[in-house]
Amino acid sequence: MTKNPVLDELHEARQKILADWNGDTGAYLKDAQIRLERSGRTVWQGKQRTKDCTEADGRPKSDGSSVSSAR
Repeated sequence: MTKNPVLDELHEARQKILADWNGDTGAYLKDAQIRLERSGRTVWQGKQRTKDCTEADGRPKSDGSSVSSAR
């Protein structure tokens, strides 16, 4: 594999998940969503940012303008 032990560990975890779910990532993700909903944990739901609320380099505009809704 690679010379990066963290990346190797991630690949290994992915392979284990795929093996546990017979390669069906859709089934795994559906199960993960069900487990998340049952856990009662709060999940952050951010608003989509638009080009109108950021500078060209991606930084938030500092002119005090509010975030506009996505078009």
